[in-house]
Amino acid sequence: MTEKYKILGKYIKDLSGETKDVETYLFVKDNISRYQLDIDITSKPLRNKMIEVNTKLKFEDKEESKKKAYFEIIFSTIIKINEDVKDKKILEKIILCDVQTKIYSDLEKSLLDLLHNSGYPGVKFEKKIDFEKLYNQRFN
Repeated sequence: MTEKYKILGKYIKDLSGETKDVETYLFVKDNISRYQLDIDITSKPLRNKMIEVNTKLKFEDKEESKKKAYFEIIFSTIIKINEDVKDKKILEKIILCDVQTKIYSDLEKSLLDLLHNSGYPGVKFEKKIDFEKLYNQRFN
């Protein structure tokens, strides 16, 4: 069977890191372990069976606090869907699961580079996002 899609290009569409002041930086440095990773995936059809897939990762403190830093990346992937793919369910799985699995290492590295360059060198993501599992949970 031939590939269902092909990645034509991928790039960082938007990258944002904000630490308001020194007090915030020192507070966040001590409390960054509370920060959580959120993911949001959107897509936009283009012409000629091409789709722009935007994967947004946010790394933020969910708790109420005056001193917060904010980190976000939007990673854009341009894919071309094979002519044989007609089923919406297959297309959905390609966008939400297959493409994400392929690009995740680039996406994670870009976000970690932002965090490290923002003065938080010790940050690591212990668990990798399991897109297959997330995709399947949507139906339960």
